[in-house]
Amino acid sequence: MHELSIAHAIVTTVLQHVPPGPDARVLSVGVSVGVLAGVVPRALQFCWDAATAGTPLEGARLQIERVPLEGRCLDCGATATTVAPPPHRCAVCSGPVLATSAGRELDLTTVELDDGCGDGCDEGCDQGCDNGCLAAAGEGR
Repeated sequence: MHELSIAHAIVTTVLQHVPPGPDARVLSVGVSVGVLAGVVPRALQFCWDAATAGTPLEGARLQIERVPLEGRCLDCGATATTVAPPPHRCAVCSGPVLATSAGRELDLTTVELDDGCGDGCDEGCDQGCDNGCLAAAGEGR
């Protein structure tokens, strides 16, 4: 099950970009997974808790966006979009579809951090809460 090593790689990558300290808590991590990426989203989701256990990401949600295959039929040239598993067939002529523009992705897309203020406002807010959400000179946190 290579999804566990992928989950560990996601954790490692996120930790390299999260500011150190107890206030920088990760709430969620978003990834996009192409149909042809060779990753089973349910298996990746299952492995997430094990990969984040004992790390600053423990308790963070993993949000997986499935990216459909976008390709062109090798026989008639029609474009096709599908999330079905291979083999991929053209809806027009039933010919084979070759992936050309999307469907092989495995990308880390978002990291949502807790801003630490505890009042429900978002990073970069203008509410001026006591914990410094309103950044000095208009700079984001």
